[in-house]
This record gives sequence, structure tokens and C-alpha cells, in this order.
Amino acid sequence: MHMVALACEAMATRFEIVLHGEDATHLRAAGEEALEEIVRLEARLSLYQPASEIARVNARAADAPVRVSPAVFQLLTDAQRLSRETGGAFDITVAPLVRCWGFMGGTGRMPSPEAVAEARDKVGMEHLELCAEDLTVRFARAGMMIDLGAIGKGYALGCAAELLREAGITSALLHGGTSSIYAIGGPPGQADWRIAVEYPGADKVAKKELLATVGIRDEALSVSAIWGRAFEAEGRLLGHVLDPRTGNPVTGALLAAVVLPSAMETDALSTGMLVLGEAAQDRLGTSRPGSRSLLLQTEGEDRRFRVSSRGIPIQARQNAV
Repeated sequence: MHMVALACEAMATRFEIVLHGEDATHLRAAGEEALEEIVRLEARLSLYQPASEIARVNARAADAPVRVSPAVFQLLTDAQRLSRETGGAFDITVAPLVRCWGFMGGTGRMPSPEAVAEARDKVGMEHLELCAEDLTVRFARAGMMIDLGAIGKGYALGCAAELLREAGITSALLHGGTSSIYAIGGPPGQADWRIAVEYPGADKVAKKELLATVGIRDEALSVSAIWGRAFEAEGRLLGHVLDPRTGNPVTGALLAAVVLPSAMETDALSTGMLVLGEAAQDRLGTSRPGSRSLLLQTEGEDRRFRVSSRGIPIQARQNAV
């Protein structure tokens, strides 16, 4: 039994694949093809690459309908469906707010209420017009932008995993930035892949404290958290995950994790859960009975951690964060 590990840089993150099988040459060829697919998808989906389909939509769709490929149109249709499912908490048109809060290429800044209101006026999936007859996209308002950052990694992992399966791979783990993960089968001799989820900010105090260990097999795990791109203002930690409905950063919730068969859906729904809290967790359990989820929030003046789990065992806390 051989193991092959490969990696690439795409979508402003590091993608890695670990594959197990009898033929190392075949494993490497299949893994390289999967990573090449992720890079190709970045060229199609990134709003930062001027030649991408999404950049073309952002530049022209306020003036006239823009035709896109069938795959991109289906992705936008799926994003619209997931936005409706989360009541607008997940929204790929959030880009004007991301820019307003200084998180587009930066670590954030406090905008004026007027600037937030102006940006919020350009956000909303109800202003994104998709025409299935001719595969076109149109913005109903000037200044709108699409940002697939909360769904693109999961979508890319799903496409890469499909190529691996077509190549006959039966044991592999793929991840993008450790926050979007997809498992094919399990490691040799084991039922599933075991993924550690740490308390956010644990590395800030040189401690690695586990929140949970999640087993996945032929499933995806996505973890959304406010940590990483964040800044402190007025005694609050303001992160890059924004509530598209209000225009403001998420407060209270720190981390959300979702396990489902689709990596695209886990990406979107973990973001929606971070915005909506336990209401979204309950709704997810009803709409997708086989799902598992985890939500970490703070409560009280001392901001104590409160964990709500649906099917994911929680580690006993050993250290204070």
C-alpha cells in the first residue's frame, strides 16, 4: 500500500490531497489531475482574475445580461437556492460589504454607518437575475459584485473528488485551507478519516485545545469561523464573516461546522449557521436528517463558550483559552 501527498496554491489558500492505493504512479497522476482541476476552476470563478467568468459578470452584468458556462450557471443557481434556504444569511452578492469593511484583501476596518448602508443597498440575491433559457446573469442594481469565497473551495473540492473517483481512487482526503475537507473512503485499515477541530484562537495562547474530533467517510466537513481576518473595535472582535441582511459582522457565534455529502453545501451552510446561530442548526437537522453540525458561541458578560452539537461528540475542555 502506497501513500502519495500533493499540494497546490489556489483560491488564496493551500489545497492538499493525501491518497492511498496499490499503484503510486497512478495515485500521483490522479492527484495531479485533481489539483489541476482546482486551478482551472480558480481561473473561472475568482473575482480577482480579470479573465474569469465571475470577473466578467462583475464588470458587465449591471449594464446587460452576461452569458456564462453551464457549470458556472449551475453553481450560481445552487448558490441562489442555498441563499433562500438560509433566509439570506448566505449570499454570494456580499462583496460590496466585504470591501466596505476592509476585508477584501485586508484585515478589516471600521466603516461609517452611511458607508455600510450604501454597500448594503448593493447586496441581495433578489437583485441577481439568472435566465436559464440563455444562461445569462444580470445585476438589477449598479455596484453589485459576486464573491464565491464562501462556496468556491467546497465546490472545487467536490469537482476534484469526482475526478478521483472516476480514476478509481478509493481512499483520499482533500482539503482547502483546512476549513473545507472532503473524504473518499477511509485510510487503510480504518473506517473513516478523523479530523480535529480546534477552539478558535487556541494557537494565540500557544495551546492546541480540541473542540471536537469528527469522523468522515465519503462526506465533506466545512468549518466557518470569524477568526483569522478580524480586528478589535469598541471592545468587540469584528470578523470577516458578515451578515448580508444587516451589513454588519457576525457577533456571538465564533465557529460553525457542518458535515454533509456535498462540500459545496457544507461551505455555504456553515457560513449561514455562523450568521443565524442555533435556529439554522435546528433547520439543518430537519431538512437534511443525515447531517451533523457543531456551533460554538459566546454568552454572558464574561463571554463564556457555549457549544451546541448535533451528532458530533465534544471534547472535554482541559485548558482556558
